[in-house]
Amino acid sequence: MNYKKLGNTDLDVSTICLGTMTWGEQNTETEGFEQMDFALDQGVNFWDTAELYAIPPKEETYGKTEEVIGNWFEKTKKRNEVILATKVAGPGLNWIRGGGNQYDDMNLNEAVNGSLRRLKTDYIDLYQLHWPERKSNFFGRLGYQHKEEESSWNKFEDILNSLDKIIKSGKIRYIGLSNETAWGLSKFLEISKLKNLPRMMSVQNPYSLLNRTYEIGLAEVSIREESGLLAYSPLAFGYLTGKYLNGELPNKSRMKLFGDQFIRYKTENGQLAIDKYNKIAIKYGLNFAQMSLKFCELQPFVTSVIIGATTMDQLKTDIESVNIKLSEEVINEINDIQKIYPNPCP
Repeated sequence: MNYKKLGNTDLDVSTICLGTMTWGEQNTETEGFEQMDFALDQGVNFWDTAELYAIPPKEETYGKTEEVIGNWFEKTKKRNEVILATKVAGPGLNWIRGGGNQYDDMNLNEAVNGSLRRLKTDYIDLYQLHWPERKSNFFGRLGYQHKEEESSWNKFEDILNSLDKIIKSGKIRYIGLSNETAWGLSKFLEISKLKNLPRMMSVQNPYSLLNRTYEIGLAEVSIREESGLLAYSPLAFGYLTGKYLNGELPNKSRMKLFGDQFIRYKTENGQLAIDKYNKIAIKYGLNFAQMSLKFCELQPFVTSVIIGATTMDQLKTDIESVNIKLSEEVINEINDIQKIYPNPCP
């Protein structure tokens, strides 16, 4: 396994991060336990979850994934071997603390305490804001349109002060962002420096062969400010494994079960790009999923690549990606396709 520092902390996190969002929906607790046992044995010490999970989000599965992880910690007594990340939900879901803005003292404390209870631990290593309160570009939205009523949103310092108090209580160690923009990350970092408040150590955003928009502005900030990317959806919901090629829709796959809710990767150019990337893998004798994951891991602004498996075979294949090599020819051909079909599934 390979490791990198989380931000400017002393934590060495595996460059493969165990994603967990299917546990409690597509995966049972027993299957989650098997994944955690295997991943940790392979050196995957960095795990990511969220109070919102399981996915797709709904009231009856809220918190289920954290409960699975907490039960595993209780059973194995291995909490100290894991660097654990979770996320507080942003606004918009009425079954989570009424659905309003979530990043004030009261809601953050309620969220942290709920996660600690479900996770059966007394601390969280990395606590992330799942999506911004302000209206911005996230979850695939492009073409930022400013709304005048948003001009007054300036809660960065308030949020950092609230998180600072929770850090000082010992309940969380470090903080990070998710689904954030270059402006949002820069603003948080600026205020951290000016006010001597905790800094954001990471940004969890989508990044894959089909969505390299992170490179446009955020990559430079991540490198210069030591606040690296935790890349989610690196396999584009499984499209970058090849399992949906030629219209295939395997039983129990996410697109078979929930395809109507997840349309990001169904674009025409996306399908054309997938076919081209798959042909590169075939040409050079590479596993398509492993090639896709390794490309993400190699980027200098990436701290860790978050994988999400529903079977043990998928998990083993994904973790093994750290051991493959991508030649200069492979990377050049990947970049050539990006030029033809730039970010077809943002």
